[in-house]
Amino acid sequence: MTTVEVPDTAAQTPAAHPSARARLVAAAAAEHAAEVDRDARFPFETFAAARQHRLLSMLVPVDLGGDGASVSDVVDVCYMLGMSCGSSAMIFAMHQIQVVILLRHAEHSAWHQQLLRRLCEEQLLFASSTTENQTGGVVRASACAVERDGSRMSLVKNATVMSYGAEADGVLVTARRTPDSQPSDQVLVAFVKGDYELEKIKEWDTMGMRGTCSTGFTLRGCGDGDQVLPESYERIHPQSMVPIAHLTWSGVWCGIAAGAVARARRFVRKGATQPSSAQAAPGASHLTRAMMSLRALRGSIASAVASYENAAMEADRLEAIDFQAGMNLLKVNSSELAIETVMSALQACGLSGYRNDGEFSVARHLRDVLSSSIMINNERILASTASSLLLFEVPSRVRD
Repeated sequence: MTTVEVPDTAAQTPAAHPSARARLVAAAAAEHAAEVDRDARFPFETFAAARQHRLLSMLVPVDLGGDGASVSDVVDVCYMLGMSCGSSAMIFAMHQIQVVILLRHAEHSAWHQQLLRRLCEEQLLFASSTTENQTGGVVRASACAVERDGSRMSLVKNATVMSYGAEADGVLVTARRTPDSQPSDQVLVAFVKGDYELEKIKEWDTMGMRGTCSTGFTLRGCGDGDQVLPESYERIHPQSMVPIAHLTWSGVWCGIAAGAVARARRFVRKGATQPSSAQAAPGASHLTRAMMSLRALRGSIASAVASYENAAMEADRLEAIDFQAGMNLLKVNSSELAIETVMSALQACGLSGYRNDGEFSVARHLRDVLSSSIMINNERILASTASSLLLFEVPSRVRD
């Protein structure tokens, strides 16, 4: 295991905007991205820098010790990190999803408010455990259940995938409300290190996103009953999990695509400066396609972020069918456009992009971005969204 010295963050009061600090974190991520990918190891250097620059608490309100940043700020940071290291960006995105859930759905819980203060003081990294072997990866059903004994509670979960679980400082876990509850009657439980133990049940050796270390574990946790979030997962899932996941993940994939386009642009510019180049540089048309699809991707994400922030204060709007359909289709559209963009960048670079080495390689970008369409499978999303879309007429104008 790599050991990275983490500076004392509690005493630091950064004046710079989170995006400015994120550039420094992205530089650390870029320096070690190839090694993280090659060895399928956690990006320790990225998160040492993220703690130093207090990015893990950027969403938390100032009165609790954070920056009070917006979701759009977080999506921008996901994009910036994605350009450097897809795994680092995805871990950062997953952490921020958990932070939004705590902020929105445990506002009146003293236990969880104290946890948010600890996050700011100690720069804690939160993971998530929502899938189980017994439910086939369906997030809105749980096999495990919270068992209560007086003021205490416990649960045991067979999590087929738990990204960076071994390196996290805490984890939010879905479970049935009681052993007698239906699979869909779920709650979310916040555990911190010391409350749970992990037993590895599945390795993580994948094509891409290798540094997320999304190993499978059996989680055995116990703690105080107050660690169960007061709001049901039935509300948490549509109001926070779905929109924040799809917005931040889209930022990550867009960043990965942008990183590939940047390499393709350098490759084509280098070709254009060669003395023997009497015509357009090789790959120029593919670069044009890549930049065109990247622009469309950035625009769709920006529009979706604005839609979320306009609806964020109204639970009914967040749970509305059209809003939920829009967020689900954002995920599908972003993943497909990101893959298309990286493929165009690969064509622009030719063999130099296909290589695993060299300054123009986009092999890691392609392997990472290919995870996007199967991370909650696009076909499952399209099938589940189809019935709700039948309720809406085809628009008669470009602008409604």
